[in-house]
Amino acid sequence: MQAGPSTPRTFCFNAVLLQSGEMDAAYVHFPFDVMECFGAKGLIKIDAVFDHQVNYRGSLANMGTGHHILIVLKRIRKQLNKQFGDQIHVCLKADLNERKVEIPPLVQDLFTTFPELEQGFHQLSFTRRKEMIAWILEAKKPETKEKRLAKMLQLIEEKMQTSKKKQSR
Repeated sequence: MQAGPSTPRTFCFNAVLLQSGEMDAAYVHFPFDVMECFGAKGLIKIDAVFDHQVNYRGSLANMGTGHHILIVLKRIRKQLNKQFGDQIHVCLKADLNERKVEIPPLVQDLFTTFPELEQGFHQLSFTRRKEMIAWILEAKKPETKEKRLAKMLQLIEEKMQTSKKKQSR
């Protein structure tokens, strides 16, 4: 199938899962020239499929290595039973869809009480918002959820204060 103007081209490749330093974090090198592929050099929002099984929305980023990389989350490695050094098949394309984070009712109720913090939440990056919501929803005990909700509000407030300080300089 040929890509049309509204259908992004898909790039498929095999890569080795590399470890980031001593961390339990993995990534693969994107083996193509991003300027030629996407017409941009910076952060490229992508929609990927790993080993024809696991979908992922993320970004290609140049982390100072001279080429772009794609992070492979721990949960994805676990789903695929992959370790550092293993080969992985990747197919990806530019993600042209709007990135929305579904806000669950318990968080929306909190934002009704603290509307200024909801505004701060929406100023966070898509990835940060997505991670925060997932972190809260992953809690099994109600008291853990409550603690995480409070921590989320604290983090948003701190971020907003930091932004205000930077703007007043």
